[in-house]
Amino acid sequence: MKPLLLCLALAAWPAVGEQRGESVAPIALYTQFQQDPPPAVLASLQDEVESIMSPIGMHFEWRSLSASRGNEVSAELAVITFKGRCDTAGMASRSINPGALGWTHVSDGIILPFSDVDCDRIRGFIQKELLTLDHVGRVAAFGRAIGRVVAHELYHIFANTQHHGSDGVAKAAYTAQELVADDFQFEQKETLALRAGKVHSLVEHTTGTPPL
Repeated sequence: MKPLLLCLALAAWPAVGEQRGESVAPIALYTQFQQDPPPAVLASLQDEVESIMSPIGMHFEWRSLSASRGNEVSAELAVITFKGRCDTAGMASRSINPGALGWTHVSDGIILPFSDVDCDRIRGFIQKELLTLDHVGRVAAFGRAIGRVVAHELYHIFANTQHHGSDGVAKAAYTAQELVADDFQFEQKETLALRAGKVHSLVEHTTGTPPL
C-alpha cells in the first residue's frame, strides 16, 4: 500500500480570495499538465472526480491554467498540477514502489488550494493491473486512478484538513487494486466533513440548494 502524503510546501503560496455574487458560480479546478494527456484519459479522470464528489453536492468547472485570463468567476477554486506523462505508454509487467502519488501544499499550518499529482508514479504503481486489461479498459482505469488521487487531494483542500480517513478515498494509503476498481468513494465521516466545509456552504448559498 502506498501513502498519498499531505506534503508541506517549502514556500508559501499567495492566498486565493473568494468571489461572491448574485449569479451561480462554479467551483473551478485549474489544471496544468507537464505533458498533455490523451483525451480519453482526461475524460475518465474528470468523470471519476465528478462521480466521487457530485454525491456530496460538489460540481466542478475544469479550466486550463495556461488559458486563464485571470477574470473568471468562481465560488472557490483549486489548482492541480499533473507531473510526468499521464498516458499508458511504456508500462512493464511489475509494480514499482513510487512514493507519494499526490500531495497538497501547506504553509504555516494553513492548507492552500494547490495540489500536485504524479502520473508517472501512479502508472508505475498500477501498471501490472493495467496490463491485464484491453486498451480501452486500460485507458479508462488509468484515468479513474488519477481521478481518485485528485479527489483525495480535493478532500484536504475543501474539508480544510490535514487528517486522513480510516477507509475510502480519504484514507492515507491505497492498494493498486483500489485505484483500478470499478467503484471507490468517501466514507460517511469524510463525506460529512466535506458537506460541513466552507465551499459546500457557499455553493448552497449561491444555488439555493438545501443541505443534503
